[in-house]
Amino acid sequence: MEQIIIHVDMDAFYASVETRDDPSLRGKPLIIGSLPNERGVVATCSYEARKYGVHSGMNIKDAYRLCPHGVYKHPNFEKYKAVSAQLHRIWDSYASVSESVALDEAYLDVTERAGDWDGAREIARAIKRRTRDELHLSCSVGLAYSKTAAKTASEEKKPDGYFEILTPEDFVELIRDRDVKVLYLVGSSTAEKLYAAGIRTVRDIQQRQEDVVRLLGKQGQWITRIASGKDERRIEPYRPEEAKSIGREITFQKDVGNFELLKDVLFLLALSVESRAARVGLRGRGVTLKLTYADMKSITRSRANVPCDSAVSIWQAAVRLLEKVEQRPVRLVGVSLYNLTDGGEEQLRLDEFADEDAQALEAERRRVFEALEARYHLDFAGHVQQLQRSETLHKTAEYMRKHFDSQ
Repeated sequence: MEQIIIHVDMDAFYASVETRDDPSLRGKPLIIGSLPNERGVVATCSYEARKYGVHSGMNIKDAYRLCPHGVYKHPNFEKYKAVSAQLHRIWDSYASVSESVALDEAYLDVTERAGDWDGAREIARAIKRRTRDELHLSCSVGLAYSKTAAKTASEEKKPDGYFEILTPEDFVELIRDRDVKVLYLVGSSTAEKLYAAGIRTVRDIQQRQEDVVRLLGKQGQWITRIASGKDERRIEPYRPEEAKSIGREITFQKDVGNFELLKDVLFLLALSVESRAARVGLRGRGVTLKLTYADMKSITRSRANVPCDSAVSIWQAAVRLLEKVEQRPVRLVGVSLYNLTDGGEEQLRLDEFADEDAQALEAERRRVFEALEARYHLDFAGHVQQLQRSETLHKTAEYMRKHFDSQ
């Protein structure tokens, strides 16, 4: 039997959760992300805000110019994660295999549970009904023969929509005369390459397949298959061990020229990376430092084959990398682990080291905390869990920056 796949996508997820919890926001253009007086971008926005041209990923300053009367709020990721867990429990109950794409989005293989297309339609209706009745939120559902078609179907009738694409022929007929960016593999940069070659629609891709492959190589081969309705990919559940990296970064509201401050912030980021890796049972054998300078030039520097299972070791490696880069004003700093492996029984925690090594790491951790607390007059060690929250981390880093600026 061919696959029967459902793609579920929440409608303006963050904004919808905020509106659900605060009915006074209903009908208003709500923008979730940075505030207008801050650096940053739009994470998501309500459909009322989208009418003014605001969209995800837009610079917050541009969003404010388009919609100065909008309501601007910081995201509450802890709340969204909790709601996401509730959503995925509902959705997963109908699937033999589910693939979470994001907090608010998933592919579901309902082939066995549904039995046929009529059964799948019942499941789609049940998902929409339970999402609305139990969580008071709306979602859009696409039912299709493939992942690509299901994703396309869920976008077709947003918000609160339902659409189905049952055959490759239906898929091709639907998208044939649309812009190439209707294909999920075609982002802005790829689209520009295709436009420059006179390839603007899916029909153009179908008619000029050799040109597309010549222009884009292996990506072009995949694009031509998708444009012809061919997609045999199976639903694959997310496996943390398959992640390529685990990282955390922060954008400052004003450029930071003091690299001692950057070292301090890197320690907070390292604490977060340590926690994230531990939650999924992974360890890394490499550390990457990321910087974006004031002129928007971004650089990365990496160290491979270094022990980096603890926040201290991650931080120490990142600091060594920082000391080797050009010292000029920075707007973003980040650190990540790569070369990830499943630690299993070898997962390194302080109590699993030789006593001498464990004591040295613990002593260094205490020393860094004490130095931070003396410098900023904050109880960092007592609030490590709170620092995992994005909003708390950003506020703390901004407090640290202002403290340095006042010296």
